Amino acid sequence: MRSHLLNDATAEHYRRSVTEGVERVAAKLATTTSPFSGVTVDALTPVVDRIDLDRPLRDTAAVLDELEDVYLRDAVYFHHPRYLAHLNCPVVIPAVLGEVVLSAVNSSLDTWDQSAGATLIERKLVDWTTARLGLGPAADGVFTSGGSQSNLQALLLAREETKPDDLGKLRVFASEVSHFSVKKSAKLLGLGPDAVVSVPVDHDKRMQTVALARELERCTRDGLVPMAVVATAGTTDFGSIDPLPEIAELCAQYGTWMHVDAAYGCGLLASLQHRDRIDGIERADSVTVDYHKSFFQPVSSSALLVRDTATLRHATYHAEYLNPRRSVQERIPNQVDKSLQTTRRFDALKLWMTLRVMGADGIGELFDEVCDLAAEGWELLAADPRFDVVVRPSLSTLVFRYIPASVTDPAEIDRANLYARKALFASGDAVVAGTKVGSRHYLKFTLLNPETTAADIAAVLDLIAGHAEQYLGESLDRAS
Repeated sequence: MRSHLLNDATAEHYRRSVTEGVERVAAKLATTTSPFSGVTVDALTPVVDRIDLDRPLRDTAAVLDELEDVYLRDAVYFHHPRYLAHLNCPVVIPAVLGEVVLSAVNSSLDTWDQSAGATLIERKLVDWTTARLGLGPAADGVFTSGGSQSNLQALLLAREETKPDDLGKLRVFASEVSHFSVKKSAKLLGLGPDAVVSVPVDHDKRMQTVALARELERCTRDGLVPMAVVATAGTTDFGSIDPLPEIAELCAQYGTWMHVDAAYGCGLLASLQHRDRIDGIERADSVTVDYHKSFFQPVSSSALLVRDTATLRHATYHAEYLNPRRSVQERIPNQVDKSLQTTRRFDALKLWMTLRVMGADGIGELFDEVCDLAAEGWELLAADPRFDVVVRPSLSTLVFRYIPASVTDPAEIDRANLYARKALFASGDAVVAGTKVGSRHYLKFTLLNPETTAADIAAVLDLIAGHAEQYLGESLDRAS
């Protein structure tokens, strides 16, 4: 079995195996004609279940053949222009190359003696991002597993900076359309069930600063402590961007930590056209970015950035076997001192490779394309009497629903939209997402593929309308 260990003696085996895998994936990408096969859970489950993991095939080609049956044939392919559902982007080739390198070398980014140059590369990328954010000379950060972890760590830092004597008095303010990880983080941090105050949004799904001011005033009047305000630069459902300058003013007034969840909107940091949409982010105390959303990176590639490096001490613990206290005096750069994780992949390499090959402007051009496409998609929806579109996009998300001319019952319209989404997914022709606006069911396009065109959007809208009309026709037949 030693022949499977990657080392100097097996380098040629490694080359052949990886090349074979790459060729299979490349062939699959080249021949994929739809984002999904339409396979059902009931159809695919027995295919996986019948595989006996205690009986290895012992042959790479045979395993890749089997992988075709259990995964590759029925995977959901984000690179396809009619994958329009969630915050999943097609990935750029330099980042995938980085993934190949980092997986083989397998550095761990917790300590210098496990990573060496990898630590310096991550730190350089953190500095690059904080400079783009404008956080100032004391800024710092660390790569994370994703936006949820970044939000958790940000709120941990905010809690500790607040120096609470009673966790039950702490309050976190976030818009009613903020990410669910805010409430989840509050629970994990031991805050009370009423800790997260939901602030109303305006017609454009942006936090109402008048309502935020009212809630902050009420909080202090009632003897509670405003621990943090979480502003969102790119909500998951709508791509809306909260009014960051006004929120920053209120945070300064009340001495409250300002966190910006820019997991989605961080692509604007590289934008050549729309950077001003996140003006005010430079006043944040902490920022979440997900490069694997709008920098076209493979999962995972994310970071938490902070204005003051000293605040990261709240995540610091020392272990003699790993990062003893003396390493600080010896100026040994151990990233575990800043992180909630210990063992951690060298995910920063993917972004490094991307910037070194494409440059920031190259990333920005791609993100600008999808933002411009969303604006074009909004025009299509607004002019189409079959659909009701919710808000003009700030980023690349469109929320809408099919409205039949002959049906007025909101519940029946809900069912028609739910059916259309499921039928579209089952067909494999396209993949779209869904959400609720108020109590009503809506559909959602999250446009993160520059290869998607307005013609793709128009075609998918026709498919949705066709499925919805089919459902309503069958519903009328059943009723009669």
